Amino acid sequence: MSRPRQDPDLVRPYVRTGGRTRPSTDVRLESVVFAATGTRPGLNPDARRLLALFAPAQGGGLAVAEIASALALPPSTTRILVADLIEHGLMTLAQGQPDDRLPASLIERVLNGLRAHA
Repeated sequence: MSRPRQDPDLVRPYVRTGGRTRPSTDVRLESVVFAATGTRPGLNPDARRLLALFAPAQGGGLAVAEIASALALPPSTTRILVADLIEHGLMTLAQGQPDDRLPASLIERVLNGLRAHA
C-alpha cells in the first residue's frame, strides 16, 4: 500500500487560479511584463513569488514564459496570475507599437524572392 504524497508544494493549478481557466487580460506567453514598485498587503504566495522575480531584473521586463519557467508553474496558470497582477496595478504589460509591423510590400517582395529560388 502506498503512502499519501507529502509534497507541500503540490497545489493544483485550478486552486492557484481560483478555478479560472482563462486570463482576464490578453496575456500571451511571449508578452513582456514589468513589475510596479512596491507590494500590496494580502497577496497570495504565488503573487509574492512572481513579483520577487523582478527584484534581480532591476526594472527590466520578463516574458511570461520566463516567469512560468522560473516558478515551475504551468503556462496557463502563469498567464492568469500575471493578468491578476496587471488588474491590481502591480504589473504592466509592454505594448508593441503599431508601427512595428513590417510593410506588406516588403513581405510580398520577400515572398516573391523565395518563390523565384524555389
